[in-house]
Amino acid sequence: MLDLGAGTGKLTQILAGRFAHVVAVEPLDELRAFLHERVPSAEVHAGTAEAIPLGDASVGGVFAGQAFHWFANDVALAEISRVLKPGGVLALLWNHTNGKSPLPDAYRRRLGELHDERRPEQIDEDILKRFPFGEEHEAWVDHEQVSSREDVLAFAASVSWIASRYDRAEVLDELGVLLPPGDYTFPIRAEVTWAIRSSV
Repeated sequence: MLDLGAGTGKLTQILAGRFAHVVAVEPLDELRAFLHERVPSAEVHAGTAEAIPLGDASVGGVFAGQAFHWFANDVALAEISRVLKPGGVLALLWNHTNGKSPLPDAYRRRLGELHDERRPEQIDEDILKRFPFGEEHEAWVDHEQVSSREDVLAFAASVSWIASRYDRAEVLDELGVLLPPGDYTFPIRAEVTWAIRSSV
């Protein structure tokens, strides 16, 4: 199984608990360091969705957690189709806050400004139809996630639009000032879209 754009390895860790062989591909050196520490059993590679360092038809599933919007383009989908075995699954996962965020207003405002500075392009909703995938399926589940202050800041450090900044350390210090100590309970809706790779 391949976790593409694996970040700090939260999804990789879950996959490693369910599958015998998990590969994680992540372009950023700092995030790969998190991956090695969090999921030592995973095979970690430097790479991007547009240049996946794996052989043809080498994985039975490609997972992208909170990452597909950064590589929803024809070059990346051609690469995903190349490495995915016929009958394998492409699964796109997203977490959305489902209700009022527990984060302080000032923290949320600054995080929003940082996101808007590097907002990715909108996903072409028909992109999978141009590649050898069957019908798209969707599902969701609501749950809660309790995060410590350290977890919240680690998440901010892991998102690509902060992790790739030249002033990342300064930005994280700024966010830290805006986030009081304590635990934060997030109401979350986890959504997944998946499709099966056809044999043609």
